[in-house]
Amino acid sequence: MNNKRVLVVDDATDIRSLLADYVLGPAGYEVLTAEDGAKGLEAARRFAPQLMVLDYEMPGLTGLELVKTLKKDGIETPAILITSDSSEDLVIKAMRIGVRDFLRKPFEPEDLLEAVKRAWPEKDEALRPALSPADVLERRVRELRTLNKLGKSLAAQLDLEQVLKQVVDAAVILTEAEEGSLLLLDEKTGELYMRAAQNFDEEMARHLRLKVSDSLAGEAMRSRTPITLSSANALKIATAYLVKDLIYVPLILNGEAVGVLGVDNRFVNRSFDRDHVRLLTALADCAVVAIRNASLYEKTQHERDTLDAVLRNAEDVVILVDTEYEILLCNPAARRAFGISNNGSVGKPLSKVITHQDVLALFEKDCVQGRDCTSEIQLENGKTLYAHLTVIEGVGRAVVMQDISHLKELDRIKSDFVTTVSHDLRSPLTAILGYVELLGRVGQINEAQGEFINRIVFSVQSITALISDLLELGRIEAGFDVDRKPTPLRFIIRYAVEAQRQHLESRRQALEVDVPDTLPDVLGNPLRLKQMVTNLLDNAIKYTPEAGQVKIRARGDGDLVILEVSDTGIGIPPAQHTRIFEKFYRADNAGGIASGTGLGLSIVKTIVDQHDGRVWVDSTVGEGSTFTVVLPAYAPEQS
Repeated sequence: MNNKRVLVVDDATDIRSLLADYVLGPAGYEVLTAEDGAKGLEAARRFAPQLMVLDYEMPGLTGLELVKTLKKDGIETPAILITSDSSEDLVIKAMRIGVRDFLRKPFEPEDLLEAVKRAWPEKDEALRPALSPADVLERRVRELRTLNKLGKSLAAQLDLEQVLKQVVDAAVILTEAEEGSLLLLDEKTGELYMRAAQNFDEEMARHLRLKVSDSLAGEAMRSRTPITLSSANALKIATAYLVKDLIYVPLILNGEAVGVLGVDNRFVNRSFDRDHVRLLTALADCAVVAIRNASLYEKTQHERDTLDAVLRNAEDVVILVDTEYEILLCNPAARRAFGISNNGSVGKPLSKVITHQDVLALFEKDCVQGRDCTSEIQLENGKTLYAHLTVIEGVGRAVVMQDISHLKELDRIKSDFVTTVSHDLRSPLTAILGYVELLGRVGQINEAQGEFINRIVFSVQSITALISDLLELGRIEAGFDVDRKPTPLRFIIRYAVEAQRQHLESRRQALEVDVPDTLPDVLGNPLRLKQMVTNLLDNAIKYTPEAGQVKIRARGDGDLVILEVSDTGIGIPPAQHTRIFEKFYRADNAGGIASGTGLGLSIVKTIVDQHDGRVWVDSTVGEGSTFTVVLPAYAPEQS
């Protein structure tokens, strides 16, 4: 059986005879002929030719319909279409159903033989004209050199424009094409635009746009397979230009087709083979790598520029160090605050760049239970910075400092005002209370008058308590009680409990105390620590209904001492947990339960802060609250 069988189907007798007797037959092919599409279909099914040469316009069944019918039957026979119509619409339809090549009438016998060689099935590749071993070796060396050069370029630079241009240049060199182009998808318009080109007219390259829906380049994108097309005569690929031969291969990025890489010959008939398709596919992969790298680089660069602009213009001080305490970032505000030179700080040890001891101490501070650490930094120029330390896993530590000098000044003015007013009010209030107590000695007081006097006494006592709390808070904030010593917190807790025993019994509340004798000491002011525990207990008792339960527990945890005061009281709404330690703030549901100044918890927090601790609340409305205080355990070296 001849393995070079070709079926020629054409309704013109002279063309069938010419192709069979004078072109294909003398070239060594076994030629079968059919005079129309229906008979051609029958011959293709019966004799299984390796290739078909089909006329496009035939009565009954066109050349395209013949190929389509065979394909439905599972017969994938390569076909060359002979036509006088080489419109782009026809080319697209033909390529979709598997037509390998086109011949535009009229054509020369040599054109047909070349088309047959190009379209011959892969399994009969040996029938194609073979290159000499030397030619093959030279071609492979040239390919490897070009690909190696391109690979180095991809690794060396992230300029997308330059890399894509090099990809197109390599495509033209390796395929020996006249022109090369790389087109990317414009998602807004659904069109392909030219991103890089070789040997194209600059004006054409700038304005060329092809619709994905009805172009060969778009077909390569949609099918995600290479398209090879050759013709002996000029074939219209787009309204902008004519070509004789071309290859389009899709660019696949993250599973999506984003464009095509193509080469073509516009003036010389030099057909492309499967090796060219292979090379162009490899170059398309290079282009995709370049696009992905450039996209990631541009995104990273944009984010970096944005962050740099924010840090450069921010008034807040930002310092970032790695795990070895070497500076990674130091913004202009930090350089101004600590007198750091503009150059040379990055990469140097923190202690060599910043000499402020409070800053160095903050960076080395252990954050309590994974929570961020805060501190106030006093600068030589009198400004006060509020510093916030964050540990960044795998990176290092970052400190952000805000200038709170104006807030400190406002707080000082407010404290001075409150202290002055409180002192000035104490004397008249004492006088009022004294004269009220004397009323009963100067005459008989009836029941209504007695009720009014009691109300006056209660109001004066409430105001006096508020003034006392204000003065006490001002004294604590001013730091008058700075003397600290190793203090056994277990004894402080027991004294506070005994002081509240009568209050507990009057409300018939049960108290549970769990404080081990092995509880570590803390370094602090005993008077203030007792005030802290007393305020927490008083708060729990006041807001727990009669016959409720109050618990106080303490334990050591490494270098920490943890104190918890729990109750079964009214609870605090979740939205108010962060505000409960503010001055004068009282929860919305606390007004009708018990009287208070709104300063007790504020005093607690101030004392805890001054002892380098943390305090927070966990609470559920209707179930109760738990206030947790964490203080550093006393270490002998602290003395």
